[in-house]
Amino acid sequence: MYTTHTRDKLYILRLQIIIIFSLLSFVELQGQNLSYDNLWNYDEQKVHYGFLIGIHSSDYRIKYNDAFVSPGMDSLHSIAPGKHFGFKLGFVVDFYIFQYLSFRITPTVAFYEYDLNYRYVDGQDDLLEFKDATMLEIPLLFKYKSARRGNLNMYLMAGPNFQFEAAGRGDGVRIKQKLELKDFNMTFDVGMGFDVFYQLFKFTPEIRYSFGFRNLLPDKSNDFDAALSKLTTHNVTAFITFEGGPTYLKRRKGKY
Repeated sequence: MYTTHTRDKLYILRLQIIIIFSLLSFVELQGQNLSYDNLWNYDEQKVHYGFLIGIHSSDYRIKYNDAFVSPGMDSLHSIAPGKHFGFKLGFVVDFYIFQYLSFRITPTVAFYEYDLNYRYVDGQDDLLEFKDATMLEIPLLFKYKSARRGNLNMYLMAGPNFQFEAAGRGDGVRIKQKLELKDFNMTFDVGMGFDVFYQLFKFTPEIRYSFGFRNLLPDKSNDFDAALSKLTTHNVTAFITFEGGPTYLKRRKGKY
């Protein structure tokens, strides 16, 4: 069981590394191939709109409490969170602040899956607590951009993300109760990416990390959170974003 779980983690890590390097290579190639300054005064516009899609890997982060080492729980070996993939769809509204800084609101619908694997030492079968959820996310992000070089610039972004559970289901496999969690979450998101300017739109690959800081455990506990003092979420997402440019922004030959 442990070997399989470790192998899954290594597979997910390799996949994330491959995606990151593929996006970086693609962006570098596109930046070299474009010989004109497309959308040359794009960043001077007050508001931009677009849409995004993303693939994410998510899991729980847990912290044990003192009850975990008490004699009453000596049969419980560990609680292991599992990693799962999902996807996100959303819109982008970008507000100009000054040349290198903008404020972005990206309302997003995200589809998550989580699980906790309860492992025992006395011969009992492992118990799996599985949860899937559809979340409405409202990230409020500040985007700091580098100086534009031709049709390419790099950026960093950060800000809070407010998440509301729109629909969800928790299934206990061979268990009568389930882990009840709060349906509102808050995370802090940080990310980086590249803006690639084409003649009619801007294409952006991005990697974003989301660190949950709200404890999702309920005030009233049951047998499945009795050993835990804290449960938060962790998420890594690879986004691609498309933002449109006004049709009157003609391309200008670059100076290289």
